[in-house]
Amino acid sequence: MRELAAGCPVGLIACGFSPAEPLAALAEYLGWPGIFLADEQRLLYRRLGMGRARLWQVYSPGTLARYAAAAARGRQLPRPVEDIRQMGGDALLRDGVVIRHWLPRTPDDRVRPARLLAAAGCEPRG
Repeated sequence: MRELAAGCPVGLIACGFSPAEPLAALAEYLGWPGIFLADEQRLLYRRLGMGRARLWQVYSPGTLARYAAAAARGRQLPRPVEDIRQMGGDALLRDGVVIRHWLPRTPDDRVRPARLLAAAGCEPRG
């Protein structure tokens, strides 16, 4: 992960709806450098409009292509620890208020980190 430019007002927070212990294991597996919150009742998800997907969205052609490419490289896919139909999303907050958020149409339709950083007024270094 790249280091952010000096003075960048962005912190990283991930949110899942599993209990804290499985989320801690997921954060460790991902090497997540920020805070990981447990939202077991999915209150934050609902407030941000992050709903559950239909199976055709979860297993979209783009997602299946990513799985096939990983398998072709000999990479074994980990078992999901979260609800595979929960689409999630990305949001920018300022002083606890959402100023912009992105909702994916499929799992492979996430906003690129560079776009998040640009929207936050930050540029990666290195």
